[in-house]
Amino acid sequence: MFKGILIEKNEQGEQSVALKDIDDAQLPAGDVTVRVEYSTMNYKDALAITGKSPVVRSFPMVPGIDLAGVVESSEHPDFKAGDAVVLNGWGVGEKHWGGLAAKARLSGDWLIPLQAPFTAKQAAAIGTAGYTAMLCVLALEKHGVKPADGPVLVTGAAGGVGSVAVAVLAKLGYQVTAMTGRASEANFLRSLGASDVIERDKYSQPGRPLGKELWAGAIDVAGSQVLANVCAEIKYGGTVAACGLAAGMDLPATVAPFILRGVTLAGVDSVMAPKAVRLEAWKRLAQDLDISKLEALMHEVALEDVITTAPGLLAGQVRGRIVVPVG
Repeated sequence: MFKGILIEKNEQGEQSVALKDIDDAQLPAGDVTVRVEYSTMNYKDALAITGKSPVVRSFPMVPGIDLAGVVESSEHPDFKAGDAVVLNGWGVGEKHWGGLAAKARLSGDWLIPLQAPFTAKQAAAIGTAGYTAMLCVLALEKHGVKPADGPVLVTGAAGGVGSVAVAVLAKLGYQVTAMTGRASEANFLRSLGASDVIERDKYSQPGRPLGKELWAGAIDVAGSQVLANVCAEIKYGGTVAACGLAAGMDLPATVAPFILRGVTLAGVDSVMAPKAVRLEAWKRLAQDLDISKLEALMHEVALEDVITTAPGLLAGQVRGRIVVPVG
C-alpha cells in the first residue's frame, strides 16, 4: 500500500478527491514502475483536483503531471532499477495515473533520465512549467530573437512558467520585462532578473489592432485579450511564444501584426513534445537556469495539503513552483 491523491466519480457524476491508501494492484499498465520522490502542483493539476475544468478523462485518477523519482522495476530497454528519472506531461494526471502518489507505473517512452546537476527535488521544481518555459525560449531563439534586438516581455511572470522564463532569459542576457497581476511580486521578479515590471490590467482590456512597437519577443501564458494586445506591440519581425490560456482560450486579435509587421505567433506544446525536444530543453535548463534562482522559486507543500492548496493556485495566489515531497 502507498499514499496518493485519488480523484473519483460516483454514478451521479459527482467528483470527489481525497488522500487515500492505494494498493499496488491498482496501478495502471506500464513497463516501468517508479518510486516517486517529488511531484508538483501545476495549474492543470489544480483544475483536475477542484473539478473546475474537465481535465480528467478517466476515473479513478491520480493527478500530477510531473514526477521525479527512482525506477523500482523495468521491462523497458532504456531503464533499469535504480535509475533516476523525470516525467513531464504525456497525459499523466489526465488519462493515465500521475505523480501525486508514492508510486507510478508508466510507459518508459515517457521518461527521461534526470539531468545533472539537478537533484530530484530541483527537477520537480522545474517540472512541466520550467520545461515549458525553456521550450518557449528555444522558440524565440529559433525565430531569431536575440538580446540585442530589444526588450522581451513575459506574461504571468510570477507563476511557474513565467518565473522560470524570466530567470533563464535574464541569464542569457535579454532585457526582460515581467508582466504580473500582483504588484506585490515586483521585488521577487527583479530578483530573478527582470529589469522592469508592469501590471497586467491594461493588457486585459480591448486594445488597438496595432500598438507602439515595444517588444522584440514575448512569452505568453495568458492567451485571450492579453495575448492579442501583446501581439499588437511586438516589433517588426518579432515572435511571441504562446503556451498557456490562463486568461482564456479565445484570441480576440486582428491579422494586422502578422501581415503588417511580420510578427510570428509560435505555439508551444509541452505535453506531447518528442523525447529529443525534451532532452534538448532539459540540457539547456541545466546550462542556462541558475540553480540559486531555482531555489527562490520553490515552495514546498505536503501531500496531505495538496487538495486545500489547489483553489489558491487557480486564483493566482501562488508564487513560483509548488513542490510536493511524495516518497
